[in-house]
Amino acid sequence: MFALFFGAGNLIFPAELGQESGTNLLPAIIGFLITGTGLPLLGVLAIAYSGSENLQDLASRVNPVYAIFFTSLLYLTIGPFFAAPRTATVAYEVGFQSFIGEGNQQIGLFIFSLIFFAITLLISLKPAKLVDNVGKILAPGIVILLAILLAMVVVKPMGSIEAPLEAYASGSFVTGFLEGYNTMDALASLVFAMIVIQAIRSMGVTSKQEILRSTAKSGTVAVILLSVIYVGIAYLGATSTQVFGIFENGGPVLSSASSYYFGAFGTVLLAIVITLACLTTAIGLVTGCAEYFQTLLPKVSYEKFVVFFATLTFVIANFGLTNIIKYAEPVLMFLYPLAIVLMLLTFLSPLFHHARSVYISTTIVTFMISIVDGFKTLSQTLEIDYFGWLKPILAYYDSALPLYNEGLGWLLPALIVIAISGTIARVYKPVTAHAWGK
Repeated sequence: MFALFFGAGNLIFPAELGQESGTNLLPAIIGFLITGTGLPLLGVLAIAYSGSENLQDLASRVNPVYAIFFTSLLYLTIGPFFAAPRTATVAYEVGFQSFIGEGNQQIGLFIFSLIFFAITLLISLKPAKLVDNVGKILAPGIVILLAILLAMVVVKPMGSIEAPLEAYASGSFVTGFLEGYNTMDALASLVFAMIVIQAIRSMGVTSKQEILRSTAKSGTVAVILLSVIYVGIAYLGATSTQVFGIFENGGPVLSSASSYYFGAFGTVLLAIVITLACLTTAIGLVTGCAEYFQTLLPKVSYEKFVVFFATLTFVIANFGLTNIIKYAEPVLMFLYPLAIVLMLLTFLSPLFHHARSVYISTTIVTFMISIVDGFKTLSQTLEIDYFGWLKPILAYYDSALPLYNEGLGWLLPALIVIAISGTIARVYKPVTAHAWGK
């Protein structure tokens, strides 16, 4: 579980958070850990608890068409749109950008990503256990390198911690909470869960209760390990600003710190390990997307999907890490509330007799708020004025919804709808989970 969620790309976000939160690091990193490690565990547990065959099966509790829409968008988000292109850009910015001249960065990224995704394509066409085995070696390798680096940071900090930037000056906890969305691990957990569950079953565990217990135990260990690493990297970022200033994103923070403590050798070693780790992640994401969409469109071969997704990922990667992170935010502001609500409904389902009406009503209310949040964030990302139709809705939400300006306006309405529709369902006992197209 630790290896599944510990992607090299995730290293950049706590580093960026550390740089920007400064003296408000503690509340910011607590918020980040809730969404960056807590929600991924919740997602895996939700699939195990539900007994669903996969994410689409679980989301069909709302509606079969919605299930395809939600699952497809989630795969595209953690695949070719954002997370997969990020693997190449992180590897480039952490490992190689510092060796390339200022005026040649774009061509450098182009050549690097071309080679990176050509290898991804070739291996994805005939995926083998080699990738899994390499990943099992690389994950401990990165942890060892990071442990040495973070030990140096603790023993000999690069500089003092500076004042927070504006976003973290007030409401640093909520800002950190929303920053945790960028890891995309909570979304990925809904897909990765079946890998975990199948691994547990292969060890002879068969009952639903025992699978859930084993998942919770292993997940707790994974969350603790991830949290320690995230806190350490955030502290590294916070102590780096006095020496290096604020970077555009978290990519150069690790490479700069590695160079500061270990010179060129440390930077090259970090570059090699992180590049290989990012490569195994990219292969996993491309093959995962190809396999899923091939189930939706069986007439299109797996190989054609691999070529399509690898090519699309390569194109998007060349927009650069900063742009990928920036344009992911509107999609994540839309998707994350829907994912969180699905997890909550899964655990609360027995209380309202698994009534479909509760799933539908809660999802609709959450959708109506999160889709507006998505467009609002898109307007801010594009640095344009809000769309005309959007302004009155934003004004109403701002005045009527608690925590709306903090990006959590969906939370209280969703809980209220669950409470009301759930109470009605308990009284009238409508159609239950057993009638969900099974």
